Formats: sequence, structure tokens, C-alpha cells
Amino acid sequence: MTKCGYVSVIGRPNAGKSSLLNWLVGEKIAMVSHKANATRKRSNIIVMHNDDQIVFIDTPGLHETEKLLNQFMLDEALKAMGDCDLILFLAPVTDRVKYYEEFLEKNKKNIKHILLLTKIDNVTNEEMLAKMTEYEAYNDKYEAVIPVSIKKGTKHSDILNDVVKHLPEHPYLFDPEILTTEHLRDIYKEFIRESIFENISDEIPYETDVLINKVEEKDNVDVIKATIIVQKSTQKGMIIGKGATAIKRIGKDARLKIEKLSGKKVYLELFVSVKKGWTKNKQGLKDLGYDVE
Repeated sequence: MTKCGYVSVIGRPNAGKSSLLNWLVGEKIAMVSHKANATRKRSNIIVMHNDDQIVFIDTPGLHETEKLLNQFMLDEALKAMGDCDLILFLAPVTDRVKYYEEFLEKNKKNIKHILLLTKIDNVTNEEMLAKMTEYEAYNDKYEAVIPVSIKKGTKHSDILNDVVKHLPEHPYLFDPEILTTEHLRDIYKEFIRESIFENISDEIPYETDVLINKVEEKDNVDVIKATIIVQKSTQKGMIIGKGATAIKRIGKDARLKIEKLSGKKVYLELFVSVKKGWTKNKQGLKDLGYDVE
């Protein structure tokens, strides 16, 4: 009998969750950004390991805030924590242990978890060992601690072997040929958002969003039309740029990302629209796909 189950990837904003998942699946699927709280919704990323299937759930970072959009994001992470077979908690090695303590408080169902010590490239071996010693005080809470360094040669199996140990025997939940259950439209949206954050200065707030208006699949090319949503007219000017240079740069970067995933030529047309205060009311959030309760 094969093993198969859901594994939620949890951590504070910018802990490296999406980067880890892209590395494990071997494809760029999850959005990666230097901006905190870039990931907004849960998404499933499927990894086959030998004969077993792991359904990883990418999640927004754990954080506290009163903003409606952020409350939606926190709810997404908490739902993922409560509805899985195993949790991977990502703890950057330079973080204080208090973030882990806060996670333990939020893990209401005491779901089993593995602690991944990330970003160890940034510290010496002595500093890494000292941090692992700090976590030993909680060794009755976690199943394992795994230091992770993609640059220094951590292998997929270093993580996946431990993950599979804690999954139930179960038939595959999804076709083993697919990498994600996400709709292509949602992946395209995230690629465009990522390109905005990469190509525009830090003055653009992370609340900037994207609405996919149309996807038309033709024989030789996919035609995608999308609208970038901002909250202020000054932000619209920054997105477009002088002589439309900024939006052209965003469009080229996003198009290359989409083409790499789809293996097909893409024609991408971008528009910009101002929607004042959309993050502050339920209807504005629902219009952009965030179903706030």
C-alpha cells in the first residue's frame, strides 16, 4: 500500500516556505517574494517520493494584524494547520524561539510536526548547533529537527524520507502526473504579482493585486489579459512608469515565467485600475477572490 497525505508548510512571513516547495517539486509554481505576506491563499503542491504521494499545502505566514486581508490570510494558515496529517514548521535559524512557541499555541489539535531550520547558509556551524540546542528544550513536541541548506547540499530525500514516515497508508489522492491542483489562472495571477514586486520599488504596497480577465488558449499562443489593482492613483503611475517602461518590464518578466511553466508562447496584456480601499471591506476582498467570513 502506498502512503499519501496532506502536509501543511507553516512559518512566519518570509520564512522561505514557497522557495522550499518550488525546490521540492522541481518547478516554479509557488510565488516567491522578498515582501512579507506575499502568499495569500492556501495552495496544493504535489510531490511524488518513490511510490508515495505528498500533498504539500503552501500557506500565508503566521502573523497578527487587524486588517481584513491579513485576517483572511491568517485564517488560511490556521485552517491548513488543523486539516492535515503533518506540519512542516519552518524556522529561520536567526529567529528567536518565541515564534516556535507561538506556533505551538496555535496548533490547537496538536498535529504532529517536523521542525525545519532554514536559512542556515547565513550562520556558522557553531551558531547553527547553538540554535538546535535551544530547540532541544521542546524535543517532546516535534518529531524531528532538520537543518536545511539548498546551497550546501541538502537533498530532497533528507526531508521527504522523514515526511513519509508520518503519513498514513492511503491510495493517491491526485493523478501522480500533476504538480498542483491550482487553476492555471491562479498561477498566472501569482506570477504577475511576483513580477510587480520584483520590478517596482518597495513603495508599492503588498496589497497590490491582479485580476485575470481572460485566458484564451490558441494553437500556437496563449492570450492572457489581466488587470493590476492598486489603491491609489499615485500607485497606478508607478506601475505604468514613464513612457510605460515599468509596466512593459513587469509584463515581460511575468510572460517569461508563464512561458517557462506552460512550455508555450504567451501574449500578455496588462491594464491598471484603481480600486480605493479594496483591502478594507468584505466586498472588495470577495471581488478579488478572498472569501472573508
